[in-house]
Amino acid sequence: MLKRDGHIHTPFCPHGSPDSLKSYAERAISLGFKEISFTEHAPLPEGFSDPVPEKDSALPIGQLEPYIYAIQDVKKAYSKEIKINLGFEVDFIEGFEAATSAFLNDYGETMDDSILSVHFLRKHGSYYCLDYSEEGFEEICRAAGSIEDTYHLYYRTVEKSILADLGIWKPKRIGHITLAHKFQKLFPAPAQDLEQIRSLLDLIKSGGYELDYNTAGLRKKHCQNAYPYDSAARLAIEKGIPLVFGSDAHIASDTGADYSFYEKLITG
Repeated sequence: MLKRDGHIHTPFCPHGSPDSLKSYAERAISLGFKEISFTEHAPLPEGFSDPVPEKDSALPIGQLEPYIYAIQDVKKAYSKEIKINLGFEVDFIEGFEAATSAFLNDYGETMDDSILSVHFLRKHGSYYCLDYSEEGFEEICRAAGSIEDTYHLYYRTVEKSILADLGIWKPKRIGHITLAHKFQKLFPAPAQDLEQIRSLLDLIKSGGYELDYNTAGLRKKHCQNAYPYDSAARLAIEKGIPLVFGSDAHIASDTGADYSFYEKLITG
């Protein structure tokens, strides 16, 4: 089995670390990885106001070209040791599908790999960041009506991302499908959660998408599960959906983190 980390961030991430691209690559090589994807948060669409206080959810548009050039340079520098992919984690934001399509049309040819994720939820005309903080999650719950309604809203938005026509460069991997569980120890998931995920997996299967098996949740104190959690991940495997390991590293030392959970899942 090719040892691959398909979800890594970079020093270009405003809410990440200054760790160099070189440090991520060398960490991956030291752990025996043969392939990695740098998937920085793509710039948010023009006209969308980042709802987090620091306005640091994504790559600033002015850093887009420097990011691309930097990844191309590190690809060349380590071409003999490891395959490095240039990519993005693209946000699906309800109401901004046309702008997202335009970005993908402009930069799709530069991308080796990419992920389509949901971080922002729309309710009553306002946008909320799902995973910024426990206080922010509570704010969404108030807007949505309840904890259960917040989970439902997240899964409905993920469904829209899967079904959205974003053009020929739409990412083929769906990101952290159970991100709503990030604060599950404070805001428990509804009992029918797995059934909602089952429906999403059916759409992912029929659309020919991959699924991000994201271990960042294991490192979050209020989650302590991968995204997707074990029973949902096993259901995806049963349906024949490819799971791609992703550390979602924002610091170099997290590159490849908790790969053993993925290895155990895949090998049974």
